[in-house]
Amino acid sequence: MASVELTRAALAFDRIADAFDDRFRPWQSVAAQRRSVRSELLDAFAPGASIVEIGGGTGEDALWLADNGRRVLLTDVSPRMVQRARAKFAGRPELRAEVAAAETIDLGGERFDGAFSNFAALNCVDDLAPVARGLAKLVRPGGAVVLVVFGTFCPAEWIVEAVRHRPSAMVRRFRRGAVPARLSGSNFCVRYFTARELTSAMAPWFDHAGQRGIGVFVPPSAAEPWISGRPRLLSTLEALDERLSRPLAVLGDHVLHRFVRRSDA
Repeated sequence: MASVELTRAALAFDRIADAFDDRFRPWQSVAAQRRSVRSELLDAFAPGASIVEIGGGTGEDALWLADNGRRVLLTDVSPRMVQRARAKFAGRPELRAEVAAAETIDLGGERFDGAFSNFAALNCVDDLAPVARGLAKLVRPGGAVVLVVFGTFCPAEWIVEAVRHRPSAMVRRFRRGAVPARLSGSNFCVRYFTARELTSAMAPWFDHAGQRGIGVFVPPSAAEPWISGRPRLLSTLEALDERLSRPLAVLGDHVLHRFVRRSDA
């Protein structure tokens, strides 16, 4: 695996890697959104499938998929995140982890039954086109690709940020291009790609097979720790998401897009 140059986003996640699980695992809004994503992953990838994960972080989803009979190669641009994932994967031959940037991923011609990227890892890249091109080389014809990116129209975030008196944060997802972000004292940029931008980047090789809102009613993590202290409310919001996340997909904190690799591209 070739070495990668660490971007500002990679450095930010490198610095928080050791504390990442302790920070986010207790947050029940994150857990609720993760459950929605995982139900889609089980539907997309059959037992025994080989999957490549893009921007897998510390390996929480990869480990869960392996526990449910899938084989996963996790990739992430942050060396420290990959190191943390490898520690979790010890003794599990069905799990691997490699340092690789989403835009320049090269796995030596290895092919997979499918691919996925969760919780907006792709919002940290500058250009989706090389990501799509790389996925086309990795995924076999007929294979599913599940990409979870930030939504660009999130009423739940407007409510949370209005309560917190942060009007600039209410409208940040309307901005195009590089948008400043901050994680545990580290500055980097994200991009809020529209659904059209994502599907256009994937179109030369993949057919769009549907979308689902992740966190339409379940609020974003900006509502933590307040929402974790109200389990009954969160349970009600999660039930609403289960019923309405497809027709209201565009309103999600994240939006899950499913693609299928064409055989003629």
